[in-house]
Amino acid sequence: MRITVASGKGGTGKTTVAVNLALSLAAAGRAVTFLDCDVEEPNAHIFLRPQIEREETTGILIPEVDDDRCTYCGRCAEVCVFHAIAVIGTKVLVFPELCHGCGSCAYNCPEKAITEVLHPTARLRWGKATGEGTPIAFGEGVLDVGQAMATPVIRELKKKGLPAEEESIAILDAPPGNSCPVVETMRGSDFVLLVTEPTPFGLHDLRLAVQVAREELGLPAGVVINRDGVGDDSVERFCAEAGIPILMRIPLDRRIAEAYAQGETIVARLPEYRERFQALYRRIEEEVGR
Repeated sequence: MRITVASGKGGTGKTTVAVNLALSLAAAGRAVTFLDCDVEEPNAHIFLRPQIEREETTGILIPEVDDDRCTYCGRCAEVCVFHAIAVIGTKVLVFPELCHGCGSCAYNCPEKAITEVLHPTARLRWGKATGEGTPIAFGEGVLDVGQAMATPVIRELKKKGLPAEEESIAILDAPPGNSCPVVETMRGSDFVLLVTEPTPFGLHDLRLAVQVAREELGLPAGVVINRDGVGDDSVERFCAEAGIPILMRIPLDRRIAEAYAQGETIVARLPEYRERFQALYRRIEEEVGR
């Protein structure tokens, strides 16, 4: 089971839900993998406190041109939709900041004059988070300062970090928003859990997130309403009209806010929530089974 925990906007409690869901399932003896795909600002490690066992460099493959073989036909520039390569006379210019590492230039070069070399942009960190129950396999991507391409890092994190065992549970903490990194995190998931808040801003971005998950990717989705009790009932009305199940409500509770501010999880501060998050997973299983 692969569950992406996402939100249309930042600050809704997405990471809070993802972390507490993982800890609650591990406490029940389930095999859990947690991937922090918010590579621009990963923060799940603050709450899971994993022991990092290894680290590796990753990035994107950018073109390198062999001038002895290149005929300067311009085919590489023609196929690059990102304008990351240009041919001017007898000179080939490569712009790594624009390259998405798709490989089209190398694939289409008639002279096979282009090879791809790794341009480091991020680090992948792997380890285990131990608490009650089974250890949680942990992975996160950390984008280097000044780098803009988060999507290839997320793709590599998923490729190397997702478990092959069908009985395992993988929880992917997506970046906030609805841009390409979020789409890449959702892709291939069995279910998208959307965390929102009952405010006009929350509703606006929830609509966009639902469109990405259900209409663009064709994935089943459900909603967790965080800080329930503030705002209005517009989120509930939207979910009812769109046929999106509300799977859990987390009230506006000072104790939860205090725990978060101190880097402590909900289930550690309020153990009664462990069963609530386990029930959330059972509801997700029911929705996937439909």
